[in-house]
Amino acid sequence: MTNFIIYILVYPIIWLISILPFRILYFISDCVYLFIYYIIGYRKKVVLTNLNLAFPKNSLEENLKLRKQFYHHFVDVFIEMIKSFTVSKEEVYKRYKFPNIQFFDDLYKDGKSVILVGAHYANWEWIMSLDSFVDYRGYAAYTKVNNPYFNNKVLESRAKFGTNLIQTAKVVGEIQHNQINKIQAMYGLLSDQSPQLKKTFYWREFLGVKVPIHTGAEMLAKRFNMNMVFMDVKRVKRGYYETTFSLITNDAKKYPDYALTDIYLDKVEQQIRANPQYYFWTHRRFKHKNKAPIE
Repeated sequence: MTNFIIYILVYPIIWLISILPFRILYFISDCVYLFIYYIIGYRKKVVLTNLNLAFPKNSLEENLKLRKQFYHHFVDVFIEMIKSFTVSKEEVYKRYKFPNIQFFDDLYKDGKSVILVGAHYANWEWIMSLDSFVDYRGYAAYTKVNNPYFNNKVLESRAKFGTNLIQTAKVVGEIQHNQINKIQAMYGLLSDQSPQLKKTFYWREFLGVKVPIHTGAEMLAKRFNMNMVFMDVKRVKRGYYETTFSLITNDAKKYPDYALTDIYLDKVEQQIRANPQYYFWTHRRFKHKNKAPIE
């Protein structure tokens, strides 16, 4: 009952915000930025600590400037997520482009499924629209929302593009089902954040700091003989993005353990260093930096 009451009180507000034009939403975003940054100070210390670790050669003033730029973008992405509940497919197609979408035409012909890997960078929410342009059945791993009513709304929102959201714990079972039934699918995974230590098999430097690393994407690519593809998202201007794709491998099994993960993370680092203000710095990515096992 509590979940339902929260839903009926909060969702109408979200819906009313969502139907507003983008120009008004970005005005709201500017106002929310001022409130979050200067009044609440949401995770400002975490963000600055992350930036200082990732960019130690920067001056304090440079990282403080990056922090402000990040929060402007951070609020924009949050607003864009809200907009996703009611935005039309046509509007997203206009704002989220895939310049080399033909990349998947030849890849699809080999009969394999795809592990699509990326980072929490720029706008990762609207990548769902990719399913409108490829022949693969699309899946995206996600963490279930505790409130079942909001969870259903999230699923409904993504369904407009044909994407199937699947809980992370159920990904392997879904892949097995599709492999048995010869269904070519694409599975989207964002693997740049910190795994639980008890589930960590691999440590390496990420942005110059040795941290635990997710290796699930590589494991799935090898186990199920899938192509591994990287999505490189770029912010063109406010509210507009481009995502290009590059093949990491079409023969995952020939690589030694963690080599594919290294290739993926090198690409993520290159992406971040080009425009660090668009990365998801509020996450405590480096919280385990001093906990690597002694070799």
